Amino acid sequence: MPTLNWSDELNLGVAAMDAVHREFVALLAEVEDAGDAQLVPLWRRLVEHTQGHFDAEDRYMAATRFFASHCHATHHEMVLRVLRDGLEQGERGDLAPIRQLTRELAPWFTQHADTMDTALAGHLLQVGFDPACGAEPATGG
Repeated sequence: MPTLNWSDELNLGVAAMDAVHREFVALLAEVEDAGDAQLVPLWRRLVEHTQGHFDAEDRYMAATRFFASHCHATHHEMVLRVLRDGLEQGERGDLAPIRQLTRELAPWFTQHADTMDTALAGHLLQVGFDPACGAEPATGG
């Protein structure tokens, strides 16, 4: 059974972010349930997804001049380094780091979404940024 299940409590109110977060939760569950033979390929898929996930959020922050972008983006870089390190170890046959990281990702994700991503989502909603088109709505005048 997965450590983290999607629930309405995880919704941020920004459809693009919520969709990517749902995908992350689903991929994490697949990794948790994986046998040894599937673990590294599924972990690689999770790492690639997370790269795209973080890249998108970083673009949103840059486009809207989000006040906490440096802190948030730095956190993304740190997490990706750890995930990639786990992948490298897994590719060498040491699956223990991936198993450990998998257990730690659920509480990390919940905390990250509740704090940093909630602040970003609130900011995007406040400035009217639409991640689907990458722009703020035109103002009349």
